[in-house]
Amino acid sequence: MEYKDWLSVWLENYVKPTTKKRTYERYSQIVKQHILKELGGEQINELTALKLQKFVTDLMRRGNLRTGKGLAPNTVNGIINVLQNSLKSAFLLGETSEYAGNRIKRPRSREKQVTCFALQEQKKLESAILADKRHKMFGVVLCLYLGLRVGELLALKWDDIDFAKGTLTVSRTCYDGRDENGKICRIEDAPKTVSSRRVIPLPRQILKLLKKHKKRCNSEYIISQRGNPIYVRSYQMSFDLMLKKLKIEHRGFHSLRHTFATRALECGMDVRTLAEILGHKNPTITLNRYSHSM
Repeated sequence: MEYKDWLSVWLENYVKPTTKKRTYERYSQIVKQHILKELGGEQINELTALKLQKFVTDLMRRGNLRTGKGLAPNTVNGIINVLQNSLKSAFLLGETSEYAGNRIKRPRSREKQVTCFALQEQKKLESAILADKRHKMFGVVLCLYLGLRVGELLALKWDDIDFAKGTLTVSRTCYDGRDENGKICRIEDAPKTVSSRRVIPLPRQILKLLKKHKKRCNSEYIISQRGNPIYVRSYQMSFDLMLKKLKIEHRGFHSLRHTFATRALECGMDVRTLAEILGHKNPTITLNRYSHSM
């Protein structure tokens, strides 16, 4: 059996029914963009450890399809995950006599550099947002003070807030995907990990702003546009344009989350509490990522 035929069977019968839609889409994209061209025509029994390692080495040297340069270690490791999972399933099901995936040498992953907004930039952002007539931009303030991911923010509903207790519950996320016809759509799903489900205490000033925001909101979603839920990419672009207008150096939307974590540690919050608010699996992740703030 050729590897491309097995990948098709594996994706449809073993990945799609047992994983989240986003995982299936990501695996399918990796197969289509990186694996099929180089390894798809190989017989699955002929995929030796050396062949797989040569493929991985080539990815690190010139695997970027846009620039022709090497792929980042984290991206390569994602491709290796697909190779290993698919080949291990084939071995366990008797489709191949040997499993060579466990002999692949992985590139060392690097912790992404954390970027955050300076205090003056943060104050400038907050002032502009609170004066902005577009109520949807209020979500930026929520991220600055609650450390939310963009998907978590845009999936929030008013039912997720307990005004009496002063808490916000993160129980879902959203992302931009494609429907069965290939059309871009907004997909809601459960958080990726158990630790991502969490209850966040609301600062008094944020609770006050939320009450004010609710009075002028005409949607079940806390952040909406003309009553409709917002696509992730659309919201990120609105944020990018705001930074440009305010002449603040461009940073990705995720930098708002990093800014919250940095400010929290600067104010003396302990790492364990911060890890719970951020939804990290354990405090070690938080410590490694934000040690510069301590």
